[in-house]
Amino acid sequence: MKNAVIGNNKQKANLIVLGAVPRLLYLLQQEASSTELKTECAVVLGSLAMGTENNVKSLLDCHIIPALLQGLLSPDLKFIEACLRCLRTIFTSPVTPEELLYTDATVIPHLMALLSRSRYTQEYICQIFSHCCKGPDHQTILFNHGAVQNIAHLLTSPSYKVRMQALKCFSVLAFENPQVSMTLVNVLVDGELLPQIFVKMLQRDKPIEMQLTSAKCLTYMCRAGAIRTDDSCIVLKLDHDLKHAHELRQAAFKLYASLGANDEDIRKKPILESGAVELLCGLTQSENPALRVNGIWALMNMAFQAEQKIKADILRSLSTEQLFRLLSDSDMNVLMKTLGLLRNLLSTRPHIDKIMSTHGKQIMQAVTLILEGEHSMEVKEQTLCILANIADGTTAKELIMTNDDILQKIKYYMGHSHVKLQLAAMFCISNLIWNEEEGSQERQDKLRDMGIVDILHKLSQSTDSNLCDKAKTALQQYLA
Repeated sequence: MKNAVIGNNKQKANLIVLGAVPRLLYLLQQEASSTELKTECAVVLGSLAMGTENNVKSLLDCHIIPALLQGLLSPDLKFIEACLRCLRTIFTSPVTPEELLYTDATVIPHLMALLSRSRYTQEYICQIFSHCCKGPDHQTILFNHGAVQNIAHLLTSPSYKVRMQALKCFSVLAFENPQVSMTLVNVLVDGELLPQIFVKMLQRDKPIEMQLTSAKCLTYMCRAGAIRTDDSCIVLKLDHDLKHAHELRQAAFKLYASLGANDEDIRKKPILESGAVELLCGLTQSENPALRVNGIWALMNMAFQAEQKIKADILRSLSTEQLFRLLSDSDMNVLMKTLGLLRNLLSTRPHIDKIMSTHGKQIMQAVTLILEGEHSMEVKEQTLCILANIADGTTAKELIMTNDDILQKIKYYMGHSHVKLQLAAMFCISNLIWNEEEGSQERQDKLRDMGIVDILHKLSQSTDSNLCDKAKTALQQYLA
């Protein structure tokens, strides 16, 4: 049977239809069956699982997972490895619910104990963990059962497969998890800290998959504040590799998104010289939300306090059509980072006026749609801050003053219940009425007729000191 099904999906399907699975599971669980027979049954079941997704569904319907988990209690290592290999194949299938690993509370600690048995148990268990860790609840369970301590030493295993699967485990454990990230920083493996080991795994002589995964680990630790973004070993290592290894670019850009936020040299030198703008703009079109976030995040950091040429390169490579597609993205992280990019592009007056002269109509439409839509307070605050930047332009501010709909929205948010939104709206008004700028009197008159001065008087009595001060400063512009 084993020889018949290996590499033959048609034969696998035939055996399943003929009812082989229940019989194999029966023999697997029979105490009277020899260990050799049980092992062969697990091998055949594993081969069946490597077929189509329908094969896996058939195996799940026959309750294969509880049977295989029971098999892990055997004292025989070969049988345990065969069960784990089959479990690995089943859990890596997209049709298998990850929760099946966590149904029985005794399973995770037992798998942790089996990690020390052989390089095969290490490889398969790490692979199972990395595929079944889908969110904070799973991360917490694995973390509380000692995943970090039990898996860390596997990063120095003589087996590449074990090292790779252990690395993947750390990338899923650390993803958006400050608790894990903070713990990883202080873990020692053979006298070396984990971040140093991750950096070594970024070297050019390492396989691309290893470089990519170690870059992910460092990225997540940077985001959590566990690693300083100006850490010299990370900055220098990636700067060197970007010049010499084209393949490393995509692995490293996620990390650059973190590092570029605080390091002007990195943003202008490893990134721009390597043609990153085009690559990052391409990432924003990915179907994977995580890649879209990282692409737009890196562009946002690149645009921060950048010169006009860099901003123009970003806008040209991204295209206004894609920019506005991202502003309507269903993923809130993508939307927030896109707003951040727009805010950074629209900074310093000459840049604001230049961009608004060519893209003003579309940008104002996008701002209107977001302020009218069902969005979070954070999204609307960021959007109002973009309006405040536009209001700081010399010619760009007229796009607001001639748009009564936008002016009414600013007025509405000045009276909002959330202070952050009130402050953001206040910045818009302050930039529009500032006395030292041409046309300020006409703008002041129009806003007074709208009732803005009355709102400013009211806000000057606010219990929030910041809001109160900003309102008083704005009123002084009317009195000057």
